[in-house]
Amino acid sequence: MPVKYEKVGNVAVFTFENGKVNQITPPMHKELYDYMEDFLKDSSIHAGVLTGAGTQAFSGGDDIKNDWSQDTLHDTLTAHFQRSTDASAQTRPGWERDMRTIDRYKPIVGALNGPALGMAFIYSILLMDIRLASPNAWFGLPEIKYGMGGAGAATQLWRHLPPAIAMSMVLEGEPLSVEDALKFGLINEIVDQDKLLPRAMEIAEKIASYPPIAVRVEMEGFYRSMDMSKRDTHGYMSHLYRLQRAAYLTGDNVSGTPLDPNAPEQK
Repeated sequence: MPVKYEKVGNVAVFTFENGKVNQITPPMHKELYDYMEDFLKDSSIHAGVLTGAGTQAFSGGDDIKNDWSQDTLHDTLTAHFQRSTDASAQTRPGWERDMRTIDRYKPIVGALNGPALGMAFIYSILLMDIRLASPNAWFGLPEIKYGMGGAGAATQLWRHLPPAIAMSMVLEGEPLSVEDALKFGLINEIVDQDKLLPRAMEIAEKIASYPPIAVRVEMEGFYRSMDMSKRDTHGYMSHLYRLQRAAYLTGDNVSGTPLDPNAPEQK
């Protein structure tokens, strides 16, 4: 299948595999959605890695040569407002939109092995919590140039880049170099191509070794607080703290602290 999904210990690895630039087809959105649900439900899997096959690109984004349109205006409106009525259809429009509604509190490390364009770039900001990129990577939203704006980047990109840079990408279709992506904090590291996936696995395995409830509480607090007022975050923080203490006292913990001689080795 064009999306490869495998489990390595406590880590799940998602890989786009479709041609030289791993273009995304409608069935691939469905595959990714189904695999993501399995990833979130499998209690033995504690972290993930998302990458692309080869070294030419993470993904060139949606394959616009595919027929994404509906036959009539009625069909288009039906697909938009009632798309869940045909949830088994792989080519049903909207799986990429449904992906944005998933509450995901398991971390995913991105191994961006080349350019990420369009929907692939959007997936990189939606589905990756830590991003590593190879030196040949760059990022772009070229949709505006052929009238296909509004795929989700405009509502999310401001969280990850300075507004001026985000608007340049959205309105001008200007690409972002890997160096600028690092400078602006979009990615965490630039890693040589041959070391990229091993480094991503190293980080994912490190996170996967931590107590799952602790990781979930940290992620949930981080993402949910983005949409809260300062006052609300204080109340929510107290709630999360009580959950964390309860988890610790019930045994989902690692004994010791970083200053405790009996604590786990810190790498």
